[in-house]
Amino acid sequence: MAPGVAPRARRRVRGTPLAGAPARSAEDWWWDRLAPSGSGYHLLQADSMLLVLPTLGPARARAQRRAARRGRRLRPPASRPAEAKAKPRTSPAPAPQQGPDPGWGDRIPVEILLRIFGLLVEANGPMPFLGRAARVCRRWHEAASQPALWHTLTLSPPLAGRPAKGGAKAEKKLLASLEWLIPNRFSQLQRLTLIHWKSQVHPVLKLVSESCPRLTFLKLSDCHSVTPNTLIMLAKACPQLHSLDVQHSMVESTAVVSFLEEAGPRMRKLWLTYSSQTTAILGALLGSCCPQLQVLEVSTGINHNITPLQLPVEALQKGCPQLQPGPFSQVLRLLNLMWLPKPSGRAVTPGPGFPSLEELCLASSTCNFVSNEVLDRLLHGSPNLRLLDLRGCARITPAGLHDLPCQELEQLHLGLYGMSDRLTLAKEGSPLLTQKWCHTLQELDLSGQGFSEKDLEQALAAFSGTPEGSHPALCSLNLRGTQVTPSTVSSVISSCPGLLYLNLESCRCLPRGLKRAYRGPGEVQWCLEQLLTSLPSVS
Repeated sequence: MAPGVAPRARRRVRGTPLAGAPARSAEDWWWDRLAPSGSGYHLLQADSMLLVLPTLGPARARAQRRAARRGRRLRPPASRPAEAKAKPRTSPAPAPQQGPDPGWGDRIPVEILLRIFGLLVEANGPMPFLGRAARVCRRWHEAASQPALWHTLTLSPPLAGRPAKGGAKAEKKLLASLEWLIPNRFSQLQRLTLIHWKSQVHPVLKLVSESCPRLTFLKLSDCHSVTPNTLIMLAKACPQLHSLDVQHSMVESTAVVSFLEEAGPRMRKLWLTYSSQTTAILGALLGSCCPQLQVLEVSTGINHNITPLQLPVEALQKGCPQLQPGPFSQVLRLLNLMWLPKPSGRAVTPGPGFPSLEELCLASSTCNFVSNEVLDRLLHGSPNLRLLDLRGCARITPAGLHDLPCQELEQLHLGLYGMSDRLTLAKEGSPLLTQKWCHTLQELDLSGQGFSEKDLEQALAAFSGTPEGSHPALCSLNLRGTQVTPSTVSSVISSCPGLLYLNLESCRCLPRGLKRAYRGPGEVQWCLEQLLTSLPSVS
């Protein structure tokens, strides 16, 4: 071989042994191991690699066909017709055409796909899953296009947070797509959320009012330019609309009042952000505009409003009496507000109360004016209360809570966050709470309270006094910043096997290394083991 010439790859084809080679050599044996006979593969050997390639056919047959084609090209043109007449070529029988395998996706019935897509939409929402599934194949496109799957939708322009000019352009571009999507996909839409819409709220809601008669819930978050005509148009076109959330949006009070006057008899849930214009909306509620209202939430925005909210308790009970309690419950949330209840006065008769109220949240990060007397005015007619959130209500005492008519309270939150150092807290009375609700309480929050060590020991001992064969329902306990002792904590963990959350942060009486939050049964049991080993040293 001439120097500088690379050696050519040697091809090993089965069935064509080299001339003079033995019938069965070691090399043949190894080659048979790498590419067995009948496997459809052959070996290609070079200096530094060995390739296994698919066999396209016998080498001799391919060489013969190549030589025949070369010979036909070299023959003169005059001899070809004569040869064709002498020996007519027989065309091979056409092989049956086999189309591509449609795959398992096309073999699933549309009804089954609808069930599968429905579960995914329920868990993660329709977008972006349905948009991607529609591009898989025709059957998936047919299933993903069913309006029944598009019952919940959240729309937000893609350029939210950009300059105003770019945001308006993005809203117009999305609106152009919605002009086709809303009539063709959203005809059965039930829940709609609009986020960060600044200028195109009215056109979007107009399309919804024309094509979505089954709408029941509307949420406007950080939306501007919402006019009275827009909400009135929606209330008239959607007879099933009963829930409105306008928190953190710039909505005129006249627009909300006009909407409540039109859809008030069927309104069940209302979320508001407290501002100077909220008084007019609350005035409409006090005037019995929404007799079927079940959920009312008023909270402050990002900028804390220090203007006190004056809300007469008795007038609210008469304006929202929930005439047909049925299976639905009432929820009242006044979150992070400086609520100033109007005094009852001597001539004012007690209100009817809230017979169906199951959740009352008066949580606040600042000191408020909620006292035992105000709480009694709110809950004197609420025997079915399940959740009571009084975080930040430092004027409430255990004696006032013990006098409430509710007997099956499940969640009680009395935490004081960032304000316990400025207040004179009660040192005793916690046993009144646990002795009354130890059998039903599932969540208890006493963080920041000033109860003494002995008082907390008596209170938490109530969870170990349950009858034999039954265990307390307590699964969450927050004792952050209290004077709880190791023996008390170990006792409550042993008595409550279902405890899943335990917060012992900033508890001065506990050993170092254990003052933290425990989540899950494994961490809670680890805390119990550490406490049991540290008890002798502490004593």
